[in-house]
Amino acid sequence: MATKIKLTRPELKRYRDALARFERYLPMLKLKQQQLQLALRQIEKELRAAQIAVRKAQETFDEYRSVLADVAGVNVSGLAEAEEVVTSSTNVAGVNIPVFEDVVFTTASYSLFGTAAWVDRALVDMREISRHEAETDVLDKQHELLQREWTKISQRVNLFEKVKIPEALEAIRVIRIKLGDEMTAAVGRAKIAKAKIAEFGSFESGRERRKTAEVADG
Repeated sequence: MATKIKLTRPELKRYRDALARFERYLPMLKLKQQQLQLALRQIEKELRAAQIAVRKAQETFDEYRSVLADVAGVNVSGLAEAEEVVTSSTNVAGVNIPVFEDVVFTTASYSLFGTAAWVDRALVDMREISRHEAETDVLDKQHELLQREWTKISQRVNLFEKVKIPEALEAIRVIRIKLGDEMTAAVGRAKIAKAKIAEFGSFESGRERRKTAEVADG
């Protein structure tokens, strides 16, 4: 093993406690990993839908984008930029992420009689693009936060499964073998000592019997 261990009973207890801790935490980590994976898949699905919405809105606007150059005195592009992106917050598998709610735009102020009628429509379409782009940005942030957490949890799962648990099991195996050998040796020594004691006792008993017999014969 890479880590040097002490072949003692306290060390055996330490590794057993560690193993129990790893095996208790691992299912929790795997559950969180699965929850994050499901959330990431859902966000990726929503992100694709938002990107498609942006593309379609842009295609609609592209049909008359060139004529905006003819609009004098109205900054349509500026009026279509988001002044504020409104978000809320939710918790997914212990991670706080932003949730897209709406977009606030600057109040449009221009002469209804002095501008072409289609300017209103262009502003609506351009703001629709901005709204979908803002939603896409929020979804990107969600994905970034959850992906970062998923990576961290996955690293811990791999650490427990491929390093910590096998390391603890191997340490327990090695220590138990060593302690078993020591116990076997101790039992062997005890048997030898017992046999010697019994042999010495038999020898003493025989000598006492001979001494008694000699006294009786005398």
